[in-house]
Amino acid sequence: MPSASANYRTLLRTSGAAAFFLPSVVGRVGLAMTGIGIVWLVHARTGSYAAAGLVTGGFAVANAVAGPQIGRLVDRFGQAQVLPWTLGAHAGAVALLLTGAVPDLVAGVLVGATLPQLSALSAARWSALLSGERAAALPTAFALEALANGVSYLTGPALVSVLGAAGRPGAGVLLAATLVVGGGPALAAQRRTTPPLTGHAERRHAGRALFRSAFLRQVALGLTLGVFFGAMQVSVTAYAVERGTPDAAALLYFASNCTNLVGGWTYGARRHGGSPRRHQAAAAAGLTLACLPLTILDAPLAIGATLALTGLAVPVLLIVTTVLTQSSVPRAVLTQAFTWGNSAGAAGSAGAAAVAGRVVDAGGAHGGFAVAAGAAVAMTVLALGGLRGSSATEDERR
Repeated sequence: MPSASANYRTLLRTSGAAAFFLPSVVGRVGLAMTGIGIVWLVHARTGSYAAAGLVTGGFAVANAVAGPQIGRLVDRFGQAQVLPWTLGAHAGAVALLLTGAVPDLVAGVLVGATLPQLSALSAARWSALLSGERAAALPTAFALEALANGVSYLTGPALVSVLGAAGRPGAGVLLAATLVVGGGPALAAQRRTTPPLTGHAERRHAGRALFRSAFLRQVALGLTLGVFFGAMQVSVTAYAVERGTPDAAALLYFASNCTNLVGGWTYGARRHGGSPRRHQAAAAAGLTLACLPLTILDAPLAIGATLALTGLAVPVLLIVTTVLTQSSVPRAVLTQAFTWGNSAGAAGSAGAAAVAGRVVDAGGAHGGFAVAAGAAVAMTVLALGGLRGSSATEDERR
């Protein structure tokens, strides 16, 4: 672990790296708080979880649809030009939600549509900063990104829940917006590490890469990984409730999240040989093997240990998918490519939560775990397909 910490410290000492990465982390905590903050706020107003779920669903769909369009504008005009306008619109949308000046659903959609994709902006900066001879450090940089996202989604929802339980549901949404609107300008102000812009003709030509199989496969993997997350969230909660111990759900999530952070930390700190596609296929196969026992196991300790194993594979998939996305498209459309991956994951998670909920109602938590296992199998098939495609391409080059 000391050597791992040294690798990450060396990366952050790269000129300009910490100056853009740290503000993006602050903003990402706010991003992780926004959805659950809307749930607390709307439920407090209406007394209805159905209404809260509807508004949160509108927020998630709007964010998934608008994210790539904001990414396209960033690739065309630059982060420093687009981000301030996006943040201003987001602050206005949050104000509408907090004051109730428009219907909650309308406000939720506006909040989602204006939420900046700070993780995509940060990843694009790493790609520009670590080009050429320093490109070998990109997996470590993307591992750092995955760790930042993991920590954000551990701390953000917990902060909102504390505020909501204390009788201040609106404070969670306000704090989330403060972190996003506070971290975003600090990120935009780092002009030195802004990815270089390209001409219109180059962007138009580069846009064709977004329809190539290499990139679409990574989007599909992001979608299925989102399905896995959505199904697991519903299934773990259902398992704990079925056993009459709803509080155990938090412990089960904690086991998975801890190994998730450890797996991402360890993978990113190592120097890796071989093809990233091989790592992706191995991680997807490992996740499948870890998931399948969940469909039949019942003892809490066995479930917890198995969830911990799944947590080791997930960060590797996230990191390698980002690496392969970066290598599959030209820099002219890189931000847009990253946001498409994020949107696919969000869409998969939202859809899977609804599907897994129905399956759990019909057949219990094990049915929900089967949905997650099916997503892992689909990831393995996609990853192996990419491995075969890569081998065919190499044969053609020979």
